[in-house]
Amino acid sequence: MLKPTYQADVVVVGAGVAGLSAARRLTSAGVSTVVLEAAHEVGGRMATEKVDGFRLDRVGRLLSTAYAELHVTPGLEELVLRPFAPGVLLHSDGRHHRAGVQPGSRRARGARSAMGARGALHAVRALASAPRPGPRRPVAVPGRQVSVPRNRGGAPLGTALDQARLGAALNRLAGTSTERLLARPETTAAEALHGRGLPARTVDGFLRPLLAALLCDPELVTSSRTADLALRDFARGRLCLPEGGAEALPQSLARSLPPGTVHTGVRVTSVSTTSVTTAEHGELRCAAVLVATGARDAAELLPGLRVPDFHPVTVVHHTTDEPPGTDASLLLDADRGGPVAHTAVVSAVDPSRAPAGRTLVTSTVLGPATADTDTAVRAHLARLYGVPTARWETLAVRHTADAAPVMRPPHDLHRPVRLLAGLYVCGDHRDGGAVQGALRSADRVATALLTDLGLNRPMHTADPLPTARAA
Repeated sequence: MLKPTYQADVVVVGAGVAGLSAARRLTSAGVSTVVLEAAHEVGGRMATEKVDGFRLDRVGRLLSTAYAELHVTPGLEELVLRPFAPGVLLHSDGRHHRAGVQPGSRRARGARSAMGARGALHAVRALASAPRPGPRRPVAVPGRQVSVPRNRGGAPLGTALDQARLGAALNRLAGTSTERLLARPETTAAEALHGRGLPARTVDGFLRPLLAALLCDPELVTSSRTADLALRDFARGRLCLPEGGAEALPQSLARSLPPGTVHTGVRVTSVSTTSVTTAEHGELRCAAVLVATGARDAAELLPGLRVPDFHPVTVVHHTTDEPPGTDASLLLDADRGGPVAHTAVVSAVDPSRAPAGRTLVTSTVLGPATADTDTAVRAHLARLYGVPTARWETLAVRHTADAAPVMRPPHDLHRPVRLLAGLYVCGDHRDGGAVQGALRSADRVATALLTDLGLNRPMHTADPLPTARAA
């Protein structure tokens, strides 16, 4: 039989983090690869919008310097992570309470500099040890005091003894292996929190809002195993953002691919085990197809693929000439007294996200946008930061309905990526969600593809795409 004429060994549909990472591994192994993206830019949900010199993330998922995938994935060697101040700030009863390293300590000061992806492995364990009991040391903040609470019943961390228990629990979690965490009985994150031996005020005032922020899950219906992995990463490292915006991660992967690998503005209308059909270029022949789009788009190309539910997220960006004064901290509302789940002066975390002399405040609402979202967010931010917000300028309100897949128990962290011989799928919906889940699924699917294709046959250079059809 005559061998078919291939445009490429593998066609990847979707230029998000998962698709680009898988393509990087394939091309590095000598497999000719073409990546097709319907949008005009790579990145998918990890998009960054430019408005008047500001860099505004569309979803803005929180990362951790403890994510191993950020340090071992080929193509991310140049990624720079900008860490938040150690721990988090909790707003409760009109005050700010730092959960973790005390402000002004040598550990806190030394950890504020920007870290490269490789150096981030040695990040400070911000919450590995509880604050020591002693007198309060307030720090001047406009309208607020930052303090380490003593034996104060209303404090979100409880008494000094409660804080010591919390620190010990997180320290144990930081040292627990993945295998042991996945062997634990599985329930929802909300139910598991009450079995940790911690007082209710510590759970409700700290762990619940923290996990909601990490998982984009306000009701904590997520699998307790997934929640444990997220808490462990938090205890091991530092919350952080990619320098230059969320788009820095997919763009770094795209730059690491051979020239001509990625083609944007190409809509795939159907796939098979040996070809893809596009609206612009007709049929492209190949040896295998990898669908690396979001779950809903993947299900349209792969009938029968299960589509999970999603957590919606709305991100609101403001600018002001008067910085609120919470430095580079992530601020959570322990009282849950408004729509904002977490907020930060992100220009203090990553100065490249705002023009010189301007302040960028980014706030996340775990839910859909409404007509009065901006008004409600402003009112909530005024209480959280303790400053007037009426004159703050709104730069953007961005809602993403499919921001994060819902991972209810029982949740399979290794959903199959090989559907048929020649047909594969990857993305955060096949793993543990978020960026690290997308990268893990990309690694799994690349391994499966390389195994199935075999490396004992000669690979060829990808042929150029046919001329685009006239509209």
